Amino acid sequence: MNELSPPAREVFKPPAWLSNRHIQSVLPSLPMRRLSVERRAQPVIGASRQLVLDCGDGVRLMGWYAEAPLNPGAQRLAVLLHGWEGSSDSLYVLSVAQSLHELGFAVMRLNLRDHGGSHSLNEGLFHSCRIAEVVGAIARVQSLFPAARLSLAGFSLGGNFVLRVGARADAAGIRIARIVAVCPVLDPATTLAALESGPAMYRNYFLFKWRRSLRAKQLAWPAAYDFSELLGERSLTAMTERMVLKYTDFPGLSNYLRGYAITGDALAGLQVPARIIISHDDPIILARDLDQIARPAALELTITARGGHCGYMDALRGPSWIDRAIVQDLLRD
Repeated sequence: MNELSPPAREVFKPPAWLSNRHIQSVLPSLPMRRLSVERRAQPVIGASRQLVLDCGDGVRLMGWYAEAPLNPGAQRLAVLLHGWEGSSDSLYVLSVAQSLHELGFAVMRLNLRDHGGSHSLNEGLFHSCRIAEVVGAIARVQSLFPAARLSLAGFSLGGNFVLRVGARADAAGIRIARIVAVCPVLDPATTLAALESGPAMYRNYFLFKWRRSLRAKQLAWPAAYDFSELLGERSLTAMTERMVLKYTDFPGLSNYLRGYAITGDALAGLQVPARIIISHDDPIILARDLDQIARPAALELTITARGGHCGYMDALRGPSWIDRAIVQDLLRD
Protein backbone atom coordinates (compact mmCIF):
# COMPACT_ATOMS: atom_id res chain seq x y z
CA MET A 1 0.00 0.00 0.00
CA ASN A 2 1.21 3.49 -0.82
CA GLU A 3 2.04 5.92 1.96
CA LEU A 4 -0.83 8.18 3.00
CA SER A 5 0.67 11.48 1.94
CA PRO A 6 -0.80 14.01 -0.51
CA PRO A 7 1.03 14.77 -3.75
CA ALA A 8 2.07 18.32 -4.49
CA ARG A 9 -0.69 20.37 -6.12
CA GLU A 10 -0.26 20.49 -9.87
CA VAL A 11 -1.79 22.59 -12.63
CA PHE A 12 -3.83 20.73 -15.23
CA LYS A 13 -1.93 20.89 -18.52
CA PRO A 14 -3.16 18.24 -20.95
CA PRO A 15 -1.11 17.34 -24.00
CA ALA A 16 -2.19 19.25 -27.10
CA TRP A 17 -4.00 16.28 -28.61
CA LEU A 18 -6.18 16.03 -25.46
CA SER A 19 -6.79 19.74 -24.94
CA ASN A 20 -10.08 20.13 -26.82
CA ARG A 21 -12.95 20.65 -24.40
CA HIS A 22 -15.28 18.22 -26.16
CA ILE A 23 -12.65 15.48 -26.18
CA GLN A 24 -12.14 16.10 -22.47
CA SER A 25 -15.89 15.95 -21.79
CA VAL A 26 -16.59 12.80 -23.79
CA LEU A 27 -13.44 10.71 -23.33
CA PRO A 28 -13.83 9.73 -19.64
CA SER A 29 -17.13 7.91 -20.31
CA LEU A 30 -16.41 6.26 -23.65
CA PRO A 31 -17.40 2.56 -23.62
CA MET A 32 -14.08 1.63 -25.21
CA ARG A 33 -12.36 2.65 -21.95
CA ARG A 34 -14.45 0.37 -19.74
CA LEU A 35 -12.24 -2.71 -20.04
CA SER A 36 -9.04 -0.88 -19.07
CA VAL A 37 -10.68 1.12 -16.26
CA GLU A 38 -12.39 -1.93 -14.78
CA ARG A 39 -9.15 -3.91 -15.01
CA ARG A 40 -7.31 -1.24 -13.05
CA ALA A 41 -10.21 -0.88 -10.59
CA GLN A 42 -10.59 -4.62 -10.00
CA PRO A 43 -9.26 -4.42 -6.40
CA VAL A 44 -11.92 -1.92 -5.31
CA ILE A 45 -14.65 -3.63 -7.37
CA GLY A 46 -13.76 -7.01 -5.90
CA ALA A 47 -13.74 -5.63 -2.37
CA SER A 48 -17.15 -3.96 -2.74
CA ARG A 49 -20.41 -5.23 -1.26
CA GLN A 50 -23.85 -3.81 -1.84
CA LEU A 51 -25.43 -1.75 0.93
CA VAL A 52 -29.03 -0.52 0.91
CA LEU A 53 -29.19 2.54 3.14
CA ASP A 54 -32.22 3.60 5.17
CA CYS A 55 -32.40 7.34 4.49
CA GLY A 56 -35.48 8.06 6.60
CA ASP A 57 -39.13 8.58 5.58
CA GLY A 58 -39.16 5.13 3.98
CA VAL A 59 -36.56 6.06 1.35
CA ARG A 60 -33.72 3.69 0.52
CA LEU A 61 -30.64 4.36 -1.56
CA MET A 62 -28.16 1.77 -2.76
CA GLY A 63 -24.40 1.92 -2.82
CA TRP A 64 -21.30 -0.24 -2.96
CA TYR A 65 -18.93 -0.27 0.00
CA ALA A 66 -15.32 -1.44 -0.09
CA GLU A 67 -13.39 -1.80 3.16
CA ALA A 68 -9.94 -0.31 3.27
CA PRO A 69 -7.33 -2.74 1.89
CA LEU A 70 -5.20 -4.55 4.48
CA ASN A 71 -6.69 -2.42 7.25
CA PRO A 72 -10.48 -2.86 7.58
CA GLY A 73 -10.50 -0.54 10.57
CA ALA A 74 -9.05 2.36 8.57
CA GLN A 75 -10.30 5.76 9.65
CA ARG A 76 -10.71 7.30 6.19
CA LEU A 77 -13.97 6.76 4.29
CA ALA A 78 -14.74 8.50 0.98
CA VAL A 79 -18.30 8.65 -0.35
CA LEU A 80 -18.37 9.18 -4.12
CA LEU A 81 -21.42 10.48 -5.99
CA HIS A 82 -21.90 10.28 -9.76
CA GLY A 83 -23.55 12.77 -12.11
CA TRP A 84 -27.05 12.75 -13.59
CA GLU A 85 -27.80 9.40 -15.28
CA GLY A 86 -24.40 8.09 -14.20
CA SER A 87 -24.00 5.47 -11.50
CA SER A 88 -21.66 3.89 -9.00
CA ASP A 89 -20.16 2.04 -11.99
CA SER A 90 -19.44 5.14 -14.06
CA LEU A 91 -15.86 5.03 -15.25
CA TYR A 92 -14.87 8.31 -13.60
CA VAL A 93 -16.26 7.01 -10.28
CA LEU A 94 -14.44 3.68 -10.57
CA SER A 95 -11.18 5.41 -11.47
CA VAL A 96 -11.07 7.71 -8.45
CA ALA A 97 -12.44 4.93 -6.21
CA GLN A 98 -9.43 2.78 -7.07
CA SER A 99 -7.02 5.68 -6.56
CA LEU A 100 -8.43 6.28 -3.07
CA HIS A 101 -8.72 2.60 -2.18
CA GLU A 102 -5.12 1.79 -3.00
CA LEU A 103 -4.07 4.62 -0.69
CA GLY A 104 -5.90 3.08 2.22
CA PHE A 105 -9.39 4.58 2.02
CA ALA A 106 -12.60 2.71 2.54
CA VAL A 107 -14.88 3.75 -0.34
CA MET A 108 -18.65 4.03 -0.70
CA ARG A 109 -19.90 4.48 -4.26
CA LEU A 110 -23.41 5.83 -3.69
CA ASN A 111 -26.25 5.82 -6.22
CA LEU A 112 -28.85 8.54 -6.38
CA ARG A 113 -32.49 7.41 -6.50
CA ASP A 114 -33.32 5.63 -9.77
CA HIS A 115 -29.65 5.37 -10.74
CA GLY A 116 -27.43 2.31 -10.92
CA GLY A 117 -30.35 -0.05 -11.49
CA SER A 118 -32.09 0.99 -8.25
CA HIS A 119 -35.43 1.94 -9.84
CA SER A 120 -37.41 -0.58 -7.80
CA LEU A 121 -36.22 0.63 -4.38
CA ASN A 122 -38.53 3.67 -4.16
CA GLU A 123 -41.84 4.35 -5.87
CA GLY A 124 -41.31 8.10 -6.13
CA LEU A 125 -39.48 9.38 -9.19
CA PHE A 126 -36.00 10.90 -8.96
CA HIS A 127 -35.60 14.63 -9.29
CA SER A 128 -32.71 16.88 -8.39
CA CYS A 129 -34.38 18.57 -5.40
CA ARG A 130 -34.43 15.32 -3.40
CA ILE A 131 -31.63 16.53 -1.15
CA ALA A 132 -33.14 15.25 2.14
CA GLU A 133 -32.63 11.62 1.19
CA VAL A 134 -29.00 12.16 0.24
CA VAL A 135 -28.43 13.90 3.58
CA GLY A 136 -30.14 10.88 5.15
CA ALA A 137 -27.90 8.48 3.25
CA ILE A 138 -24.74 10.24 4.42
CA ALA A 139 -26.06 10.29 7.99
CA ARG A 140 -26.69 6.56 7.72
CA VAL A 141 -23.17 5.94 6.42
CA GLN A 142 -21.83 7.84 9.41
CA SER A 143 -23.92 5.75 11.80
CA LEU A 144 -22.64 2.53 10.21
CA PHE A 145 -19.01 3.67 10.41
CA PRO A 146 -18.93 6.10 13.36
CA ALA A 147 -15.14 6.10 13.77
CA ALA A 148 -14.45 6.96 10.14
CA ARG A 149 -13.10 10.29 8.93
CA LEU A 150 -15.83 10.89 6.36
CA SER A 151 -15.21 12.82 3.13
CA LEU A 152 -17.38 13.38 0.06
CA ALA A 153 -16.55 13.80 -3.61
CA GLY A 154 -19.06 14.32 -6.40
CA PHE A 155 -19.17 14.96 -10.12
CA SER A 156 -21.51 17.35 -11.97
CA LEU A 157 -24.97 16.88 -10.40
CA GLY A 158 -23.27 14.71 -7.77
CA GLY A 159 -20.97 17.65 -7.02
CA ASN A 160 -24.02 19.85 -6.58
CA PHE A 161 -25.51 17.31 -4.16
CA VAL A 162 -22.39 16.92 -2.01
CA LEU A 163 -22.10 20.70 -1.61
CA ARG A 164 -25.74 20.91 -0.55
CA VAL A 165 -25.15 18.05 1.90
CA GLY A 166 -22.18 19.98 3.27
CA ALA A 167 -24.30 23.09 3.77
CA ARG A 168 -26.77 21.00 5.81
CA ALA A 169 -24.23 18.85 7.64
CA ASP A 170 -24.19 20.78 10.90
CA ALA A 171 -27.98 20.83 11.22
CA ALA A 172 -28.12 17.11 10.39
CA GLY A 173 -25.40 16.21 12.89
CA ILE A 174 -23.10 14.86 10.20
CA ARG A 175 -19.33 15.14 10.65
CA ILE A 176 -17.68 15.63 7.27
CA ALA A 177 -13.95 16.19 7.02
CA ARG A 178 -13.75 17.43 3.42
CA ILE A 179 -15.74 17.83 0.23
CA VAL A 180 -14.56 17.98 -3.39
CA ALA A 181 -17.07 18.95 -6.09
CA VAL A 182 -15.94 18.48 -9.69
CA CYS A 183 -17.75 20.68 -12.22
CA PRO A 184 -20.85 20.91 -10.01
CA VAL A 185 -24.13 22.17 -11.40
CA LEU A 186 -24.23 25.80 -10.20
CA ASP A 187 -27.31 27.36 -11.79
CA PRO A 188 -29.47 24.61 -13.33
CA ALA A 189 -31.21 27.08 -15.62
CA THR A 190 -27.86 28.00 -17.16
CA THR A 191 -26.91 24.34 -17.54
CA LEU A 192 -30.24 23.45 -19.17
CA ALA A 193 -29.87 26.33 -21.62
CA ALA A 194 -26.29 25.27 -22.42
CA LEU A 195 -27.44 21.72 -23.13
CA GLU A 196 -30.26 22.91 -25.38
CA SER A 197 -28.16 25.40 -27.36
CA GLY A 198 -24.83 23.55 -27.41
CA PRO A 199 -23.62 20.61 -29.48
CA ALA A 200 -26.40 18.08 -30.05
CA MET A 201 -24.26 15.17 -28.83
CA TYR A 202 -24.66 16.26 -25.20
CA ARG A 203 -28.40 16.81 -25.49
CA ASN A 204 -28.92 13.52 -27.30
CA TYR A 205 -26.78 11.66 -24.76
CA PHE A 206 -28.88 12.83 -21.83
CA LEU A 207 -32.16 12.36 -23.69
CA PHE A 208 -31.19 8.76 -24.46
CA LYS A 209 -30.12 7.96 -20.90
CA TRP A 210 -33.08 9.70 -19.24
CA ARG A 211 -35.58 7.94 -21.51
CA ARG A 212 -33.91 4.61 -20.75
CA SER A 213 -34.15 5.33 -17.03
CA LEU A 214 -37.83 6.30 -17.27
CA ARG A 215 -38.62 3.06 -19.08
CA ALA A 216 -36.86 1.12 -16.31
CA LYS A 217 -38.88 3.03 -13.70
CA GLN A 218 -42.15 2.30 -15.49
CA LEU A 219 -41.22 -1.37 -15.73
CA ALA A 220 -40.48 -1.48 -11.98
CA TRP A 221 -43.72 0.36 -11.04
CA PRO A 222 -46.21 -0.32 -13.88
CA ALA A 223 -49.26 0.57 -11.78
CA ALA A 224 -47.80 3.95 -10.84
CA TYR A 225 -46.36 5.27 -14.10
CA ASP A 226 -47.19 5.74 -17.73
CA PHE A 227 -44.45 7.89 -19.22
CA SER A 228 -45.73 7.80 -22.81
CA GLU A 229 -46.34 11.58 -22.95
CA LEU A 230 -43.09 12.39 -21.16
CA LEU A 231 -41.09 10.12 -23.44
CA GLY A 232 -42.67 11.79 -26.46
CA GLU A 233 -41.15 15.19 -25.66
CA ARG A 234 -38.27 16.15 -27.94
CA SER A 235 -36.22 18.47 -25.77
CA LEU A 236 -34.72 18.32 -22.29
CA THR A 237 -36.56 21.50 -21.37
CA ALA A 238 -39.95 20.16 -22.41
CA MET A 239 -39.32 16.80 -20.72
CA THR A 240 -38.17 18.47 -17.51
CA GLU A 241 -41.13 20.84 -17.44
CA ARG A 242 -43.62 18.01 -17.95
CA MET A 243 -41.90 15.93 -15.26
CA VAL A 244 -42.01 18.85 -12.83
CA LEU A 245 -45.69 19.64 -13.40
CA LYS A 246 -46.87 16.03 -13.21
CA TYR A 247 -44.55 14.39 -10.68
CA THR A 248 -43.42 17.13 -8.25
CA ASP A 249 -45.02 19.76 -6.05
CA PHE A 250 -43.22 22.62 -7.78
CA PRO A 251 -45.58 25.04 -9.57
CA GLY A 252 -43.32 25.42 -12.58
CA LEU A 253 -39.99 24.72 -14.21
CA SER A 254 -38.23 27.85 -12.94
CA ASN A 255 -39.23 27.09 -9.33
CA TYR A 256 -37.84 23.58 -9.66
CA LEU A 257 -34.55 24.74 -11.18
CA ARG A 258 -34.08 27.30 -8.44
CA GLY A 259 -34.78 24.55 -5.91
CA TYR A 260 -31.42 22.88 -6.47
CA ALA A 261 -29.29 25.84 -7.54
CA ILE A 262 -26.27 26.49 -5.36
CA THR A 263 -26.10 30.13 -6.38
CA GLY A 264 -27.20 32.95 -4.08
CA ASP A 265 -27.00 32.10 -0.39
CA ALA A 266 -27.30 28.31 -0.83
CA LEU A 267 -23.74 27.72 0.38
CA ALA A 268 -23.49 30.65 2.76
CA GLY A 269 -23.70 28.41 5.83
CA LEU A 270 -21.11 25.91 4.58
CA GLN A 271 -18.62 25.12 7.34
CA VAL A 272 -17.12 21.91 5.95
CA PRO A 273 -13.80 22.48 4.14
CA ALA A 274 -14.77 22.18 0.49
CA ARG A 275 -13.24 22.69 -2.93
CA ILE A 276 -14.97 23.30 -6.24
CA ILE A 277 -12.88 22.32 -9.27
CA ILE A 278 -14.23 23.73 -12.51
CA SER A 279 -12.92 24.58 -15.94
CA HIS A 280 -13.33 27.71 -18.06
CA ASP A 281 -13.98 25.57 -21.14
CA ASP A 282 -16.73 23.38 -19.63
CA PRO A 283 -19.46 23.27 -22.30
CA ILE A 284 -22.20 22.38 -19.77
CA ILE A 285 -21.38 24.20 -16.52
CA LEU A 286 -20.46 27.83 -17.17
CA ALA A 287 -17.72 29.10 -14.87
CA ARG A 288 -19.19 32.60 -14.98
CA ASP A 289 -21.91 31.39 -12.58
CA LEU A 290 -19.25 31.17 -9.87
CA ASP A 291 -19.76 34.92 -9.51
CA GLN A 292 -23.24 34.16 -8.15
CA ILE A 293 -22.32 31.75 -5.35
CA ALA A 294 -21.65 32.59 -1.71
CA ARG A 295 -18.01 32.40 -0.73
CA PRO A 296 -17.80 31.21 2.89
CA ALA A 297 -14.32 30.84 4.35
CA ALA A 298 -14.59 27.04 4.12
CA LEU A 299 -14.97 27.09 0.34
CA GLU A 300 -11.99 27.09 -2.07
CA LEU A 301 -12.15 27.37 -5.84
CA THR A 302 -9.82 25.78 -8.38
CA ILE A 303 -10.55 27.17 -11.83
CA THR A 304 -8.59 25.68 -14.71
CA ALA A 305 -8.28 26.90 -18.29
CA ARG A 306 -9.02 23.47 -19.71
CA GLY A 307 -10.64 20.23 -18.61
CA GLY A 308 -14.05 20.24 -20.25
CA HIS A 309 -16.92 18.81 -18.22
CA CYS A 310 -15.59 16.38 -15.61
CA GLY A 311 -12.75 15.49 -17.94
CA TYR A 312 -9.28 16.38 -16.71
CA MET A 313 -7.69 13.55 -18.67
CA ASP A 314 -3.94 13.91 -19.18
CA ALA A 315 -3.38 10.36 -20.46
CA LEU A 316 -5.50 7.57 -21.89
CA ARG A 317 -4.68 5.09 -19.13
CA GLY A 318 -4.12 5.16 -15.41
CA PRO A 319 -5.29 7.73 -12.87
CA SER A 320 -6.37 11.07 -14.31
CA TRP A 321 -5.45 14.52 -13.09
CA ILE A 322 -8.81 14.80 -11.35
CA ASP A 323 -8.19 11.50 -9.53
CA ARG A 324 -4.94 12.92 -8.20
CA ALA A 325 -6.56 16.24 -7.29
CA ILE A 326 -9.34 14.52 -5.32
CA VAL A 327 -6.83 12.27 -3.55
CA GLN A 328 -4.75 15.31 -2.66
CA ASP A 329 -7.67 17.13 -1.08
CA LEU A 330 -9.06 14.16 0.81
CA LEU A 331 -5.64 13.39 2.27
CA ARG A 332 -5.25 16.87 3.74
CA ASP A 333 -5.00 17.27 7.52
